[in-house]
Amino acid sequence: MTTIKDIARIAGVSVATVSRVINESGYVNADTRKKVEEAIKLMNYSPNEVARSLYKRKSKLIGLLLPDITNPFFPQLARGVEDRLQEHGYRLIFGNSDENEDKELDYIRTFVQNNVIGVISSTNFPDSDTYLKLKIPIVFLDRTSNESPSVYADGREGGRMAAQEIIARGSKHITILQGPAHIKPAQDRFQGAVEVLEELGMSYHVIQTSSFSYAEAGHWATILFEQHLETDGVIASNDIVATAVLQEAHRLGKSVPQDVQIIGYDDIPLSSLLSPSLSTIRQPAYDMGREAARLLIELIEQDKVDEKIIQLPVSFVERETTRRK
Repeated sequence: MTTIKDIARIAGVSVATVSRVINESGYVNADTRKKVEEAIKLMNYSPNEVARSLYKRKSKLIGLLLPDITNPFFPQLARGVEDRLQEHGYRLIFGNSDENEDKELDYIRTFVQNNVIGVISSTNFPDSDTYLKLKIPIVFLDRTSNESPSVYADGREGGRMAAQEIIARGSKHITILQGPAHIKPAQDRFQGAVEVLEELGMSYHVIQTSSFSYAEAGHWATILFEQHLETDGVIASNDIVATAVLQEAHRLGKSVPQDVQIIGYDDIPLSSLLSPSLSTIRQPAYDMGREAARLLIELIEQDKVDEKIIQLPVSFVERETTRRK
C-alpha cells in the first residue's frame, strides 16, 4: 500500500511537504506542489480521510445508518445520499443496524469516534436519547421525529392510493398487511388504506407484521391465506411482503390477478421482474436520499435551513398483479 513516505520519495521532497500539500496547510511553492500532485496521481494515492480530519480538526465525513441493507429499497436511498454528498466533496461511513437499537447505538458511537460532522439515519428509534444527545447535525430519512429535520414520502396518501386502486379494480374482501407498529411511515400508509376502506364501507382484515424483512415475509403470507382464504385483494406493507404473498397465492393455485389482486409498496427493482410483475406504490427512494443529503449539507454549511421537513409525493405503478379498470 502506498504511503506518504512513498509520495515524498517519488516527488523528491520531505514528508512534511507532502503533508502540507495534502492538508492544504502552510506554504508550498507552485513547482513543488505540482511534483507532489503528480506523484499522488501516479501512485493513485488516497490520503486517509479520518487522519486528515483529525489533523485539520475538520472532517468531510458523514455517517449513514440504514436498518436493513438486504432490503432493496434502502440501497436506493443510500445511492441518492452518496451521489449528492460526493458532488459537494463529502464522503460516507455506513452502518447497518438490523433494526437493533443496541447495534444502532454502537454505530453512532463509531461515527462520532471517526469525527463525522453529520448523520443521516433511517432509524426505528428517532426519539431515543442517542439522537437527542448528538451535538452534530442529523437528518432522518424515511422516518420522522417531531420537528427534527426529516425527509420522507407521503405514506398516508400512499395507503389511500393502494386502497382506492384495489377497490376500483373489483376486490371485495381485502386484507391489509400492516407494517411494524414502531415505524411511523408504515403506520401512516396503513391508516391511509383503512380510511378509504371505511369511507366506502368495505370489508377488510388486518394482519400485523413486525418487520419488513425477507426472513418473516413468507410466514405472514402463509398466515394471511390460512386465516382469510376468501381474500381477493391484498395491500402489502412493502414489496418484499407482496412478493411472498404472490408466491403463496401461486402455491395455493390461486390466479393473480383474477382470483386475488396484490399491491405492494416501495417499487423496488425486483417488482418489475416478477411474474406477474407487481403493481405497487412507488416511493421516490433515490430522490429522498438526495434531498436528505442536501438538507444535511445546508445544516452543516449554513447552520440553518428554510425547510426542515420535506415530504415527497408517491404514485401508483400499475403492473400485472392488479386488473385493468
